[in-house]
This record gives sequence, C-alpha cells and structure tokens, in this order.
Amino acid sequence: MLVAALQMVSTGHWPDNLQQAQRLLQEAARQGAELLVLPEYFCLIGQKDADKLELQEPFGAGPIQHFLARTAQDLGVWIVGGTLPLSTQHADRVYNSSLAFSPQGACVARYDKIHLFRFDNGVERYDESRVLERGAAPVLFELPSRDGHCWRIGMSVCYDLRFPELYRGYAASGMDLLLLPAAFTHTTGQAHWEVLLRARAIENLAFVAAAAQGGVHPNGRQTWGQSMLIDPWGTVLAQQAQEPGVVLAELDPAVLGQRRSQLPALSHRLL
Repeated sequence: MLVAALQMVSTGHWPDNLQQAQRLLQEAARQGAELLVLPEYFCLIGQKDADKLELQEPFGAGPIQHFLARTAQDLGVWIVGGTLPLSTQHADRVYNSSLAFSPQGACVARYDKIHLFRFDNGVERYDESRVLERGAAPVLFELPSRDGHCWRIGMSVCYDLRFPELYRGYAASGMDLLLLPAAFTHTTGQAHWEVLLRARAIENLAFVAAAAQGGVHPNGRQTWGQSMLIDPWGTVLAQQAQEPGVVLAELDPAVLGQRRSQLPALSHRLL
C-alpha cells in the first residue's frame, strides 16, 4: 500500500489551510497514494490557543469535516484528517480529534488525543490543557487495501508518542501500522522526534506514518517537521525536513510478516 504523510505549515486562516491541504492531497493521489495522512492542526495554527474554540465543529458536521469527506470521495482515497477541534460539553474546551475517512467519504474512525502536551523551558511555554479536553480511549480501524491486505491501523497524535503503553496495547490487538499526525516544537523535535518514532516501530514491529507541521508559522511558532515513513525494523523509508510536501513510501505486508517471523518479540512479552 502506498502511503503519503503530508507536511504542512498551517496558518491562522483556516480557508487557506484547506487550500494548502487540498493541493497536497491531490498531489499524493496523483502519485498513487491510497492512504493520505495530514498533520496535527492542519486546519489551524492560530495566534492563541483559544482560536481553536472559535473553529470547533460538532462531530459529524461542519466545513472542515465536509472538506475531508468530500475530498476522500472525490479522490477515491483514505484520508486521516490530522486533527481538528471538535466540540465537548464545555464551552471552554474542545477535543483535538483525528478522523479517518474512507474512499466513500464515510468517517470510519475518530480518535481524541489522550495525552495533552505541557512544556516550559523558560523560553517556550505550552499547556494544551488550557483549551483541550483529553480523550479517553485508544482507537483502531481496518483498511482493506488494494493489495488485498486488511491493515489494522492504530491512531495517535503528537505527544502520545512519548507513552509507549498506548502502542503496546495496539500491538496486542494486531496493529500493522501506527499513525502519528503531529506538530512537534522545533526544540523537542530536534531532540526526540526521530528516535521516538523509530523506537515505536521497532518495539511493536509495525510500520509508522508520521505527518508533521514543519516550518515557521505566522504566530512565530517553529515546528520541527521531518515527516516520515518507517518500516517495522526501524528503517526510515522516506522523509522531508521542512516546508510543505508529500512524503511517500510503499508499505509491504510481506515485510511485516517477515520481520515478525524472524524476531517474534511480540509473542515473547511477559509483563
């Protein structure tokens, strides 16, 4: 299955971000990608955290969800819509949600980001809990691909990457591919992004598709980028450092079976 991790540099103007996303989705589809993954906050990186509240949509309705559903159907591909703000029961909180759409335009999976990022090094300060409500449950979905393999796909978002127990649970449920839309800061990405992604692939003997924000945004924030696709042995199949682009790689289920047969570590777990 040909998979595309789409890298963006989103702004605070959501219509422009949808146009940027559409160009990348169309380019990836033209190149034959079957699963297309957008980055976290693909629709908005605003001037302040509260901007997410103004853009929020109820689950199942709204221009951003309509865009994702329509584009998946028009292009005949699977799209995982990075993340977008979905409404909660509280006026001052939203979920940071990743939605998967089938080629028929149906939303087949929703994952609400579980782990909320907080970081303060004296210069940069982030605290997602100020406007986000955390999700409560891991989510897997199945993708029957053109190659005849039915992929079991585990969903996650950005800061989740630092919590390996989430992915161990997915592996125990038969995960083949884990997705990670992200907007890693330049500081934390430079230090930890690649090593954590490769570790998650190696320890779970699974493919990884990580789609990132990558550049300097109008609000002054700098994101790390380096969107990449990784195989179950930890080999980076494709990547892009910065700026918008399409990162493509063919994921072969035979490689998955071979690596798990050669090193059956998942069956050796005792704890």
